[in-house]
Amino acid sequence: MPKELSIEVYGTDVICASCVNAPSSIDTYEWLQAAIARKYEGQPFSITYIDIEKPQTEEHRKEYVQRILDDEFFYPLVLVEGEVVGEGYVQLKPVYKELEKHGFAAAE
Repeated sequence: MPKELSIEVYGTDVICASCVNAPSSIDTYEWLQAAIARKYEGQPFSITYIDIEKPQTEEHRKEYVQRILDDEFFYPLVLVEGEVVGEGYVQLKPVYKELEKHGFAAAE
């Protein structure tokens, strides 16, 4: 059984101006949570939504929030175990690929 993986979704209520027709950050978070749970049923992961407009206490989160605010990344920004796997218009394939690198296997 793989160890519990940490997934972080950074975003805000406002849809990214550069991401026309993309779902909101919270919609992306909920969609990823459901898709990962369905594909990798019973495999441990935690998914956290980080609102970039709220103060952060963890140093790495402060850094990513600042990088988004500095336009280095689009939001929503998705990290798996600290690796950026998607930004702006997030797609499942790169997220799944990173999960599988950490030992996740699709449910039968």
